[in-house]
Amino acid sequence: ELAGRLRGRLRGLREERQRLQVAARGCCRRGEELQALVGALCQPPEFQRYLLFVGDLEKVVNLLLCLSCRLARVRNALRRSRADEDAEERHSLNERHELLCRQREDAKDLKENLDRREKVVSGILAKYLTEQQLQDYQHFLQLKTSLLIEQKDLEERIKYCEEQIENLEKSIP
Repeated sequence: ELAGRLRGRLRGLREERQRLQVAARGCCRRGEELQALVGALCQPPEFQRYLLFVGDLEKVVNLLLCLSCRLARVRNALRRSRADEDAEERHSLNERHELLCRQREDAKDLKENLDRREKVVSGILAKYLTEQQLQDYQHFLQLKTSLLIEQKDLEERIKYCEEQIENLEKSIP
């Protein structure tokens, strides 16, 4: 019965993933429209700044999400491990935890730099775009970031549900 419920939950999560993929494609189309508009209005160096910023936005957000997920898994493994378990394993987990914390701090620095670049790009776009177009641009950035976060969260929940089903099936003779 539990396995059946988990499979039903997994189906629901996969349906949600499809919905998010449709939304992501719509956001991508909107991004392409904005890119064409910015390319037509801005000078080539300004357009390059825009392209670099938008490309880096996705990379930095994905990096932060990936590091946060990996850090959460290591923290969970440390919490589950007992003091009487293999000291070498705990030491390895602690080292991974420290490394991931440092990497996440570096990624946060990248995000702060990206936020500063976003202000520069917004200033450039303010010279060329109407107020409504600027609002569309801001909405696009927020939606893109939000969708990336939702997709990563959903993928983690799917992975966790699949692991639960697998562990449950292994435990049933």
